[in-house]
Amino acid sequence: MLFNSFSFLYFFPVVVFLYYIFPKKIRWLWLLVTSYYFYMNWNPKYALLILTSTLITYLSGIYIEKARNKGSNHKKTYVALSFISNLAILIGFKYFNFLNENLNILWNKMGLNWEVSSLNILLPVGISFYTFQALSYTMDVYRGEIKATKNFGKYALFVSFFPQLVAGPIEKSANLLPQFDRENKFDYNRIKEGLILMMWGFFKKLVIADRLAILVNTVYNAPKEYTGVELIVATVFFAFQILCDFSAYTDIAIGAAKILGFDLMKNFDRPYFSKSIPEFWRRWHISLGAWFRDYLYFPLGGSRVSIWKKHRNIMIVFVVSGIWHGASWNFLIWGFLHGAYQIIDLATYPLMKKVNDFLKINKQSFGYKLYKVGLTFTLVSIAWIFFRANTLGDAAYILKNLLAFDFDNLLNNKVYDLGLSSREFKIALISIAVLLAANLLERKYDLMDLLRKQPLIIRWSFYILSILYILFYGVYGDSDKAAFIYFQF
Repeated sequence: MLFNSFSFLYFFPVVVFLYYIFPKKIRWLWLLVTSYYFYMNWNPKYALLILTSTLITYLSGIYIEKARNKGSNHKKTYVALSFISNLAILIGFKYFNFLNENLNILWNKMGLNWEVSSLNILLPVGISFYTFQALSYTMDVYRGEIKATKNFGKYALFVSFFPQLVAGPIEKSANLLPQFDRENKFDYNRIKEGLILMMWGFFKKLVIADRLAILVNTVYNAPKEYTGVELIVATVFFAFQILCDFSAYTDIAIGAAKILGFDLMKNFDRPYFSKSIPEFWRRWHISLGAWFRDYLYFPLGGSRVSIWKKHRNIMIVFVVSGIWHGASWNFLIWGFLHGAYQIIDLATYPLMKKVNDFLKINKQSFGYKLYKVGLTFTLVSIAWIFFRANTLGDAAYILKNLLAFDFDNLLNNKVYDLGLSSREFKIALISIAVLLAANLLERKYDLMDLLRKQPLIIRWSFYILSILYILFYGVYGDSDKAAFIYFQF
């Protein structure tokens, strides 16, 4: 079930209404049933995968805690079994065909036959997200950060909680699990704030992301028909498409959870205003970054090792992050690029500091900050080319022809032949400007608090105009094309 579907428009109010009517003792059970119903609307059979992952990690938590209480070393065995079995499921569904194809190529080059057939299976929606969330629970119990939960139903709800089931945020067990034990009373202010956050998410998804997708798909699905300006516009539009698409899902998820009385972690913090790549990754997909930091980077030694090993650890994290996003060389290169960006930033920092000191550059000046933001956005956008391109060949062509300007195309308004009319193109630019303006205001103000302090007529005028803007300028159509980008991960 998609957030931006009529099914969800009926589903969510019913869930909320009955949630607050039911006694506290069975509310979690209602959420568990509705969460599985939410997921099974996509493919009922694959609910068994969530159940399997849930059962494995639930039992691992129980046995890890028993082993720790007895002083047994078997707890490492249970952790290993939990990770191996869950990752085996993930690899089988998501990476088997990629590995099989590449092994076939490798063996053929060696003159050997590789006769393993590819699997004709559909990638389960959200498998990467709920697998990582379940595995984080195993590690948290192993480290003694939380106690193993004895209530299988509440733990199953932790893994399958419908607002963030498919595309995060990837919640830590210490944050979300205890919330299922508290009594959430009907709170008008929480519900209002949740609805506003959901409205903001729908604006980003329906008005910006899905509109930009039309132009991006036109160019990136046939890149060799375009050069220069068209490729640059499509690449910049994709940068905003993926930001708005993914952060919209997060906003709707956090807003929906807030209406039900639950608090999910922040997942985006104005990433395109970052002044460096490391800062970008502290602001982009925060929950995934925290997962890799806590469960991969730190276990590898983190930064408390030699410079070489620190750089190695960074590269491992980003390459794995790239592969986590998808089973293709494009995603691996995307991750490698971000790892390289990080390492270069760290390696050149002393030199750049000396250069800045020598030139007496004021790092607090608007011009310097604008330069750093522009440079970071450019580097991120270049990496996005590999993320979005259908093949490595397409990515190579786009990179080669980005600067092949044809000024006639620019002067003749050829950008209006890329799927968006002049009117639609202007709506896209205006909506992006609204997004950036809101992001700038967030630097100094709590926008929700700012809105709350306005007179009644201003608040309701804002609500009504926002809803009308979404209704009139939202892009509606094929449900498959309207799916969130991160559903495929």
